[in-house]
Amino acid sequence: MTEWHFYEPANGHGLAHDPLNAIVAPRPIGWIGSVSADGVRNLAPYSFFNLLNYHPPLLAFSSNGWKDSVANIEQTRAFTWNLATRALAEQMNQSAATVPGEVDEFTLANLDTAPSRKIDAPRVARSPASFECVLTQLIRLETRGGEQVDTWLVIGEVVGIHIDRAMLENGTYQTARAHPILRGGGPADYFEITDAAKFAMKRPG
Repeated sequence: MTEWHFYEPANGHGLAHDPLNAIVAPRPIGWIGSVSADGVRNLAPYSFFNLLNYHPPLLAFSSNGWKDSVANIEQTRAFTWNLATRALAEQMNQSAATVPGEVDEFTLANLDTAPSRKIDAPRVARSPASFECVLTQLIRLETRGGEQVDTWLVIGEVVGIHIDRAMLENGTYQTARAHPILRGGGPADYFEITDAAKFAMKRPG
């Protein structure tokens, strides 16, 4: 017989670490590049992130607190998403440091930038895939009772996509070839996608 640990989030989880983001995991990383109206570059990873729509392509990330990424995107209405890989894991982690707004995280993490074509926000040059995004909605989240919380949902339309051609085979993007990393739960857990973890399953007709 299954024994269940049940809790109501409003009353606390009663565990060593909040299990919420370990259960909904692993999660793709929103490695977001932006630039302020004054020209200060910013790069930060967000684990509350995902693709939302095909046509037009829409993606979103949420920020716990009004952080530099959100402020920059509100000002300029543009940002990039950059694929975080195992080879870039340490630099991605460095870009998560809490630093003053005038600090350039690209420089902090020793990352070269690449220019975007449709927007002004910078890309991570070594990332094998990057999206150029234009803000469509900036939403402050609310509780079920309508109380605002200090979390901001940023939705952007993808207007340009950069792919390292080495990631393509016969016109198909090879997901595992880039060795993308995903956020797990607990204080420090990440996962790497490799071909060994792949299985195929087609949708019913």
